[in-house]
Amino acid sequence: MSRQRVQFFGAVLIFTLAALVLSPAVARGAAPAAPSSGEKVNINTAGVDELLTLPGIGKAYAERIVEYRQKNGPFKKVEDIVNVRGIGEKTFEKIKDRLTTGKN
Repeated sequence: MSRQRVQFFGAVLIFTLAALVLSPAVARGAAPAAPSSGEKVNINTAGVDELLTLPGIGKAYAERIVEYRQKNGPFKKVEDIVNVRGIGEKTFEKIKDRLTTGKN
C-alpha cells in the first residue's frame, strides 16, 4: 500500500474511534433537561428545549411561544397559547394535558 493510503486509512480509523468514544458523552451532555412525556410543561417558564418536548411543537413554534411570553407577559391560562401565531385548536388539543401556567 502506498504511504498516502496508509495515512488516509489511519486518519479514518482515528476519526471513527473518536466518534465512537465521544458520541455517548455528547449524547448525555446534549440531552435537554426536559420533562418526560407525562410531565407538565410550564408555558410561563419553559425554554425552547423544554417546549420541543410537546407533541406538534417544533423549533419555530417553541420560539414563538417564548417570544409571545416576552412581549405579552405570562400566560394567564393554558388556553391562551392559541394566541401564539400558528398554534390553533388542533395543536392545543394535542398538548393541553401537558400544559400548565404554574398556577393551581
